[in-house]
Parts: sequence; structure tokens; C-alpha cells
Amino acid sequence: MLGIGMQEIILILLVALVVIGPKRLPEVARTLGKGLAEFRKATEDFQESIRKDIQEEKHEEFVKKYPYLEDGDKASETTPRKEGQAAPEDPPADTEPEPTYKPEEIEGGVQPEKESRDG
Repeated sequence: MLGIGMQEIILILLVALVVIGPKRLPEVARTLGKGLAEFRKATEDFQESIRKDIQEEKHEEFVKKYPYLEDGDKASETTPRKEGQAAPEDPPADTEPEPTYKPEEIEGGVQPEKESRDG
């Protein structure tokens, strides 16, 4: 913690107790704690704004480099194609993809046939 050990912290607290006094020490500590919390929040907000600015800058550079990828919905319309190449068609939404397994293997408990290594 900032290179401060337990002995240094105790010394600082004792000096604060002597200088400020036992009656005002809790009030001063509370005020100091609130100030540090506000400082920490302001620091986090500043860091987040810097991150957002950097992200926006990267996005702008990307859009300049690849302008045809700017809008994901229109990417197939604006993607450069070779002459005579047709635009890709979307698969029908009501069809299900073919399974990569046999349903019998899972539902019926049938074990897949093993290849014999008899030469």
C-alpha cells in the first residue's frame, strides 16, 4: 500500500491524534475518507472517458480503412465482389440445420460401430 508499513501508519495516526485532538479526529477522518472516495470516482470517470475516446478513435480508423464494413446489415450489398459474382443469399429461416450426429446413437443408446484393426 504505497510503500507505507504498519509502523508508519501508527506514527501518522498518533501525530494526527496529538495535532487534531481526540474530539475532532473522527470528523477529520470521515471528511478525508469522503474526499478520497470522490477523488477515486473522478479518477475512474476520467479513465473511462479516455478509454471511450480511444475506442472511438480506433473505430473511426477502422471505418476509414474498411468503409464497406461500416454497416453490418448492408455488408453483403457493399462488399466488393468480382465481376459476375452474385450476391450471397440468406438461408431460409424455417429450415433446421442437419445434425452432425445420428439421433439413434443418443436416444436409443446404440453404440457406434468400431472399426476392427485386423489386417
